[in-house]
Amino acid sequence: MVTAITGSGFGDEGKGKITDFLAEKADVAVRFQGGANAGHTIRNDFGRFVLRLLPSGVFHQHVENMIASGVAFDADIFFSELEMLKERGVKAPKILVSTRAQLLLPIHKLQDKWEEERLEKHKFGSTLSGIWPFYSDKFARKNIPISALYSEELRDIADRFCKDKNIYCKAFYGIANAVSYQDLLQYLYDVKTRLSPYLCDCPYYMNKAIKDGKNILLEGQLGALRDIENGIYPYVTSSSPLAGFGSVSAGIPPYEIKSVVSVVKAYTTSVGEGPLVGEVFGSAADELRRRGGDQGEFGANTGRPRRMAWFDCVSTRYGCMLQGATEIALTNLDVLGYLDRIPVCVSYCTNGKITKNFPQTDLLKASRPVYEYLNGWNCDISGCSQYEELPEAAKNYIRFIEDQIGVPVSIISVGPKRKQTIFRNRRVENKL
Repeated sequence: MVTAITGSGFGDEGKGKITDFLAEKADVAVRFQGGANAGHTIRNDFGRFVLRLLPSGVFHQHVENMIASGVAFDADIFFSELEMLKERGVKAPKILVSTRAQLLLPIHKLQDKWEEERLEKHKFGSTLSGIWPFYSDKFARKNIPISALYSEELRDIADRFCKDKNIYCKAFYGIANAVSYQDLLQYLYDVKTRLSPYLCDCPYYMNKAIKDGKNILLEGQLGALRDIENGIYPYVTSSSPLAGFGSVSAGIPPYEIKSVVSVVKAYTTSVGEGPLVGEVFGSAADELRRRGGDQGEFGANTGRPRRMAWFDCVSTRYGCMLQGATEIALTNLDVLGYLDRIPVCVSYCTNGKITKNFPQTDLLKASRPVYEYLNGWNCDISGCSQYEELPEAAKNYIRFIEDQIGVPVSIISVGPKRKQTIFRNRRVENKL
């Protein structure tokens, strides 16, 4: 059975914890898109971890972890994360890398930085991880696939890459000789040597795993609203965080994805530029940000303070629709325990008209939230281990979200630790 775990919003919903937890019952965990530009936070018996590239199943010795073909593969981050796990006492995970994935190179990160500087006030709030230059080169058919490392034509491939990139960087940024051929070739040879033990042909491996009846988790990065096709363009990532892309990246038929767990935070956060309807400022935002997340609401990778808003039914409903969500994992519910009354955005007022549909980017800037207010539970629920133990007001909050979104909430996270997870109407032992 194939299960996709994806985000319904802007990212930062808590996918790492959910993937880590469900991986206990999985055979294969697959990272299917994005790169090292965002981190998945996991807290377990080994401590607190932020994984930027490795799948969240690496803490389970029985799980085979796959970095699939659609990932922007940063070899430096890959090896540094493996070393980090070793240094912190985690046994070497079973990890595979698709030979069909492509290399995110050091020049991509420099180009990312130069472009943000060139854009000045119109910048996109990039993490400077080289993501958009990588995907730009991918669709221009200029990237270097991992398989090319083992080709007799590697020298010619590297030479063409350097020539193209140096012409581009000179024209756009006034930087001559941005890429050294000799330096690039040495880098590629180093990666070739170190990477060879981890390689496999992802589509063949994944389809065999399905035929063998293995339980497979597809783990996305960021969230639906950052999707380059259907998100808040241009304030989006350069790949598709939708469950549907999981089948493309892993090379499996789309009908094999039987379950989509859409991770939804109990309030709304966003890192980066772009419109955020109902954004909260001042002391209210500071208090929610301070209480939120494992160590406050700050980017797991960048450390940037997240922008805050109350739960947004409009954007969440849209995100779950795009993901094809069959169930919701609701995270950070415990964070709201300090509130007597909780605002929930149930619709937008866009240019004077009330709508429950998520509008396109230009109309988002003209949209204002319409709130309903629910009673808070005003107590600590982080010790609850069963749904029945939750205060009635917390149950009402969950039911309200279900009614608004139209998708059942089957997993409820009331803290960062594994044990702080409640399963509702879900048989964990039989279903991922």
